[in-house]
Amino acid sequence: MSKTFKRIDGRDFLSFRKIEIEKNIIPKAEGSARVKFGNTDVIAGVKVELSSPFPDNPREGILIVNAEFAPIAHQSFEPGPPNENAIELARVVDRVIRSSESIDLEKLFIEENKVYGVFVDIYVINHDGNLLDASTLASIIALHCTKIPKYEDGKLIRNEFIGELKLEHVPTLVTIGKIDEKYIIDLNLFEEEIVKNKIAIGTREDKKICTIQKLSGSFKLEEIEKLIDLAIEKGEELRKFVK
Repeated sequence: MSKTFKRIDGRDFLSFRKIEIEKNIIPKAEGSARVKFGNTDVIAGVKVELSSPFPDNPREGILIVNAEFAPIAHQSFEPGPPNENAIELARVVDRVIRSSESIDLEKLFIEENKVYGVFVDIYVINHDGNLLDASTLASIIALHCTKIPKYEDGKLIRNEFIGELKLEHVPTLVTIGKIDEKYIIDLNLFEEEIVKNKIAIGTREDKKICTIQKLSGSFKLEEIEKLIDLAIEKGEELRKFVK
């Protein structure tokens, strides 16, 4: 790639596209959010269900993240069960939420063999790059909006709530690409197809790292240290949209 590389949308290398946020857009969900990074459009919905705990953690609630790529989102997306890309997207978002300890699962315990289950469903409406960052932000905003239904007489009462789901931490994910020895964030779809080295770094508001996912290519150790600082800086920009 030429040393005179410029982004086709005119942004500098370390700028996000225009970010748009809508909260509580799904009436029947306990929490929801729609996030747009430019033309990339993602919806996250949260349902809270009465669940049985996992045997190895009998006093902890459940967190499950799923993702679905709507066929209308991109010409390569096909109807049917989630493919490996959707599964990978859900896995990364799940790791960010879980590793950041943003949800105290013990607070979702109700009584013996009964806990609250928090189910996050991600729907990709339009794919124009950087699905990881957009999906993570949508999920965190949806969780931040989530209300917990009242439990009474062995069931959940959907129209009554005991309060909001408290987030202990607010994580964000920043995906960074490397091209021509320069770093670039919020890659659009065209950029994703030509950038060979990509890494996603999740951080919390206290600047602690909660996940590092190498997506492609390779990075030197000294580069990783710089990229962590960059992810912390840019994560703060994203975190403002949560509150």
